[in-house]
Amino acid sequence: MQSYRHLFALTGPLYVVIAFLGRLPLAMSQIAALLAVSGATGSYAAGGATAGALAIANAIGAPVAGSLTDRVGQRPVLLVQSLVGTVGLLGLAALTITLDPGQPWWPLPAAAAVTGAFVPQIGTMARVRWRPISSATPGADPRVMDAAFSYEGSADEASFVLGPALVGVIVAVAAPVTSLVVAALLLGAFGTWFALHPTVALVGAAAPGPGSRVRLLTPALLVLAGTQLGIGMVFGSIQTGTSVLATQAGQPGLTGLLHALLGVGSVLAGLAVVALPERVGHVRRLRVFTSAMALLSLPLLLVGSLTSLAVALLCLGVAIAPSMITAFTLAERTTPARRLGAAMTILAAMTGTGYAIGAALAGRLADLGGHQPAFAVTVVATLVATTLAWAGGHPVRRALTT
Repeated sequence: MQSYRHLFALTGPLYVVIAFLGRLPLAMSQIAALLAVSGATGSYAAGGATAGALAIANAIGAPVAGSLTDRVGQRPVLLVQSLVGTVGLLGLAALTITLDPGQPWWPLPAAAAVTGAFVPQIGTMARVRWRPISSATPGADPRVMDAAFSYEGSADEASFVLGPALVGVIVAVAAPVTSLVVAALLLGAFGTWFALHPTVALVGAAAPGPGSRVRLLTPALLVLAGTQLGIGMVFGSIQTGTSVLATQAGQPGLTGLLHALLGVGSVLAGLAVVALPERVGHVRRLRVFTSAMALLSLPLLLVGSLTSLAVALLCLGVAIAPSMITAFTLAERTTPARRLGAAMTILAAMTGTGYAIGAALAGRLADLGGHQPAFAVTVVATLVATTLAWAGGHPVRRALTT
């Protein structure tokens, strides 16, 4: 706890609140698009395609934006993203409302793709700020970066608890499309505020030089990106499978709340990662955490009720945040500071790509066979992450020592 107190003292509590609320729109937008479009069209495939289009466009746009922040700084990039992303979410909501029964639904994924390309990765940009924030403070605790990445991983998970839960509450009391409007308003307010916060001045444009031309896509980063791809598939497939099972049970409004349970154990486990001794290497941690994730995903193949699903999601969540925290920490430790924005957004982009793949596959299989085939995608996704963590340990370990 002392590490976290020191960490938050570096910026003050207001920055932490702004950075957390600023990442909620991304956490909300995917499941909001899934529920809004599925409800309007009556097709899980349409909802999954729309949510997937938003996610994969975000995955493509995020590294471009990350590279731009390395070159010109975060402020101008985040301001443009927040403005255009807000307009895009409002536009997607308007298209969903005006869709007539029987009308082709392809414009919805198209609009979602344009929107997703601009929704900012606030959590990723917050990770990039911590090193210059700590470097600007004399006598900073040497373990402050471990605390920063543990907190940011847990904050991301918490946003994916609160975001879907907020969507669930909105869907329970209003039309599903309302959740897209709320996400847009949050992005316009807190995305802009995060872009203008004084800490943004600590992350300036990189000066031209050899450091700005250093190789980015190293074998280590590719291994970590692939691991995040698997974790993203877990998120996408679980959201779709949960939506199907909740709808079959006559409680579609519980989708967001059930998915939020995935993050409860994840947040607590993520915050505890900082307590692990340094002698437990990060490569070993990644292997153990992803293996635990694979093992804990197996009960999803047996769930047949909302109660059993809730228990399975709570247990699986315990392994997810530690896996993500370790992957991002390894990326930070193996990437030159001048390319850190690009590296962090690549990992976030692969998570989004995985979400899109997982949601699309699970949506297609759910249309054919219900929730169990959708959750089979989850199990396969955890095996992808585990295999990469074990097989790719050598290049990651080598990058840590160079």
